[in-house]
Amino acid sequence: MKSLLLAESMKIAKQSKTYYALGAIFLIELLILITAYYQGSTILDLLLDNLKQSFYFEGDLLNGNLIMYIVLNSLWFNVPLILMIVTSGVLTDEYKDGTLQTVMLQAVKKWKFMLAKYVIAVCFTLFVIIFMMISTCVLAYSLFGKGDLVVYLNTLNFFETYDAFHRICLAFASGAIAMVFYCTVSITLAVVIKEAAKTWIASALFLVITNLLLKVDFGLKVVNDYFFPKLIDTWQQLFYYETDWPHILSNNMVLIAYSIALMILGIVVFHKKDIG
Repeated sequence: MKSLLLAESMKIAKQSKTYYALGAIFLIELLILITAYYQGSTILDLLLDNLKQSFYFEGDLLNGNLIMYIVLNSLWFNVPLILMIVTSGVLTDEYKDGTLQTVMLQAVKKWKFMLAKYVIAVCFTLFVIIFMMISTCVLAYSLFGKGDLVVYLNTLNFFETYDAFHRICLAFASGAIAMVFYCTVSITLAVVIKEAAKTWIASALFLVITNLLLKVDFGLKVVNDYFFPKLIDTWQQLFYYETDWPHILSNNMVLIAYSIALMILGIVVFHKKDIG
């Protein structure tokens, strides 16, 4: 198993898509920073003009905490799409190159082969989120400094500097769980579809449908509480003034269970498939 994990690590480290993905995410961060630098103050002034006459805000509201929150919103579509394209490639590339048949001719158990791919894909996903958090933190606080965080979620919610940073860190952790779920979906789709382009389209479609279903009220509490599209916004729930911590923990645990179930499904389907 160690040799399989090492081999998969080397594959993902050598493929160009890995570095394009990191570059794309860093570019998204830069665009957000540039936009905030030139237009952020104007937008905040329009939003909070009346409130500033009645309340005192510590520091500049256009600060590193707000920038990090804005970057977190790329977890809705941009980042998961990039991750799904890269992680699905750990399998689709081997179908395309014909190396999968060669590997299967060796003394390699199918379930171990697929498990190694899932594990490395999860590790890569976590690495990307850590990279995203650290790079954003360094750039945002260096350019904009610290201050209170203002977030509009139905109402305006305000958090002091320390509390804001604490919530942002937890949001990145919760967001990482959602990204792991998406990456397991993409690899499982790759097991079924095999072709890279079709897998990317299916992954993008899954991402779009999931985001659309997030806003649908299904009328049943069990569905609204445990259906996976209802769990992907868990990280954002950390920015409500009255935070339901048990509900957030429960959502993340259920999403982890979904990810494990998808891994098992992908391994079982791959094990039963005739590789040819």
